[in-house]
Amino acid sequence: MSSREAILGALRQRLNRDADGGKGAEAVAERLSAHAQNLIPQRGQLDRAGRTDLFEDYAAGADATVARVAAAGDVPAAVADFLKAHNLPANLVRAPDADLDAIPWDSQPTLTLEARKAEEPDAVSVTGAFGAVAETGTLVLVSGDNNPTTLNFLPENHIVVLWADRISGDYEAQWSALRERYGSGALPRTVNLVTGPSRSADIEQTIQLGAHGPRRLHIVIVDERP
Repeated sequence: MSSREAILGALRQRLNRDADGGKGAEAVAERLSAHAQNLIPQRGQLDRAGRTDLFEDYAAGADATVARVAAAGDVPAAVADFLKAHNLPANLVRAPDADLDAIPWDSQPTLTLEARKAEEPDAVSVTGAFGAVAETGTLVLVSGDNNPTTLNFLPENHIVVLWADRISGDYEAQWSALRERYGSGALPRTVNLVTGPSRSADIEQTIQLGAHGPRRLHIVIVDERP
């Protein structure tokens, strides 16, 4: 018996419980497959416009910057404005995602984009988001061939294109959407919940941006999907 098994066994004996809580394996499997929702905060239960406003407020409060545009055709100009404001290079690496493919990037001839995973020299990445949570200003990013996870963390500047209709009021709605998209028991290898740029206060309790990921997170919210 391992130390872990010994400790858990002692706890179960003290609590007078079996390994499955006394409910049987079938009952445990039924509970896992039911996907029962947890408590849902009321503050995110708004209409689409309200959810978008709430998401923007919380994202900005977490040191992300947010731009809102009407349509996909306005995204390249919003990206170019962000790059100019921070004196960043116009050579970008982006996710090979179908939604990003539909954006007319050549409307901004100064931009150069490569659809591939991020590598060490890349300064700016552009990705889409599976969704977002209004109640905390959190992005939901999933891994896959069309969304390499390196794009989310390796470059120091991360631009996320977020369709407004993917902003839910709460986390439970996002998990339901993930199961609907991928199927129960077949979720992506990685689901990253990102709120603001990377930060750490491990050293002398001083906030340092970019500790484990991008120093800047810029979110372009698009009202209408292509």
